[in-house]
Amino acid sequence: MRNDVVLTVTGPDRVGIVEQVTGVLLDLGANVETSRMARLGGEFAIIMLVSVPAEWASGIESAFGDLTAEGYRVTVAPTGRESAAAQRAWLPYRIEVHGADHEGIVHEIAAGLSARGINVESMDTGTSPAPVSGTTLFSMAAVVAVPPGLDEAEWTAELCEAGRQANVGVIVTPIEGP
Repeated sequence: MRNDVVLTVTGPDRVGIVEQVTGVLLDLGANVETSRMARLGGEFAIIMLVSVPAEWASGIESAFGDLTAEGYRVTVAPTGRESAAAQRAWLPYRIEVHGADHEGIVHEIAAGLSARGINVESMDTGTSPAPVSGTTLFSMAAVVAVPPGLDEAEWTAELCEAGRQANVGVIVTPIEGP
């Protein structure tokens, strides 16, 4: 029997950290199903959905003792696959946001989504200098799950208005099925 857990590892970026983490998982007989990894400043963050033999599900953190001794933070949480199954009928959309960077953009967009009961599935944000002026530009790409029956014209208009209030452009696109 196998259990699914979400494993997070954060700490200083260095060559070989992904190899070390995945080596520990391989030794446990675990399988990485989905993962995201990123270097943020001088830190490295890993988040993974891992299928692990049941006998390791509650003790997986102890297998990462070498990393925690080096100052890495390792956390393990059982998944809520049941709640994910309930959202299968929800509709996927891609949301893109672009504009001049300033505080509060992510919050404004997230607040607009949560007010309508829309779940953020994934989100990537970044900043870059504008080609001519050097002004810092913000960009965001998100995938969201929209409850069935929610009026698309209404929630997208509200989200675009939240973007207008935050002085950024918002583009909402339905994601077509396979």
